[in-house]
Amino acid sequence: MSDKPITPLMPVYPRCDVRPVRGEGCYLIGERGERYLDFASGIAVNALGHGHPVLVKAIAEQAATLMHVSNLYGSPQGEAYAQRLVDATFADTVFFTNSGAEAVECAIKTARRYHYANGNPERGTLITFNNAFHGRTLGTISATNQPKMRDGFEPLLPGFRYAPFNDLDAALSQVDLNTAGFLLEPVQGEGGLLPATPEFLKGLRAFADKHGLLLVLDEVQSGFARTGKMYAYEHYGITPDIMATAKGIGGGFPMGACLATAEAAKGMVFGTHGSTYGGNPLAMAVGSAVLDVVQGEGFLDHVNAMGDRIRASLEQLIPNHDELFDSVRGLGLMIGLRLKVEPRDFVAHLRDNHGLLTVSGGDNIVRILPPLVVEESHIAEFIEKLSAGAASYKLPVPA
Repeated sequence: MSDKPITPLMPVYPRCDVRPVRGEGCYLIGERGERYLDFASGIAVNALGHGHPVLVKAIAEQAATLMHVSNLYGSPQGEAYAQRLVDATFADTVFFTNSGAEAVECAIKTARRYHYANGNPERGTLITFNNAFHGRTLGTISATNQPKMRDGFEPLLPGFRYAPFNDLDAALSQVDLNTAGFLLEPVQGEGGLLPATPEFLKGLRAFADKHGLLLVLDEVQSGFARTGKMYAYEHYGITPDIMATAKGIGGGFPMGACLATAEAAKGMVFGTHGSTYGGNPLAMAVGSAVLDVVQGEGFLDHVNAMGDRIRASLEQLIPNHDELFDSVRGLGLMIGLRLKVEPRDFVAHLRDNHGLLTVSGGDNIVRILPPLVVEESHIAEFIEKLSAGAASYKLPVPA
């Protein structure tokens, strides 16, 4: 037994000094009353900001009516919401989960089970991509080759091979008789807000079609209007066979879903998968409320307009701080500001000294992920705080 003390919350996060107790729209308020402009959104989760009246009303009413019954019984709420997702996407069927990692796990199982049902159980390997992030379960960390996710957790789940992102030839060179398909984020989130190129994603789709493989997309971060379309795959003129979604789908409530075509889901029959909490009536009420807002007139147009405004403002700002800022990329309100230095210290500087919340990412990226209901006044405040933060930031001295 170790005598070393441990905190009541397992110390797996390097928690900062921001301690929110309340949220109002695009702002978080700390326990001392300090206000923060929230352009992190719980890492692309709080799609409607904090305290959105439609979401609050739906949660209160459903919590007072029926929260949970288990999936042993019929689900009129789940059936209705699943049909709405089917109508809004490529999919024919939906399995509801509690998180993004669970949605990706379901997607992996669905892909493997498809080939099993077709009499090809050897086709169990998914080709995934460098710098991907699919979750923190043993299965989803097995789907990335990042040592920071994997170290200390071996033996990991077999059945994954890795290729450079946006390198079609390298991906196809990994295909063999055991390949089930490809698993990727159409826009890498933690990997650095890097969109797939059209040639890459369309090439994977065409190859999968030709050789009986599956295209599995992880849209946990890029989905549900974050990129200016309902899902990022729509930017590319293709559809996946299976897709994981979460984060914005619940607007802050923990829920996710695995969507699939009827063909891809042919192996998912009674007894092959399950969830105690997934798809409970409270989650379905939340999901329906968020979808009501996202499908409202002009919502996606607003996301695109605000995304264009932020990117244009950043492009104008970059030359004023060219010793720190490099470039901007992303889609919709999934935006990355690339720095010329490692970004974590700058993200902390913005947070602690200027009341601005952002998120660091790979490839020296500061992730800019405001609520999708952000307004021009918030963007003006964001640019003002970012500019002030850049001016007051002391660049690290080269070694």
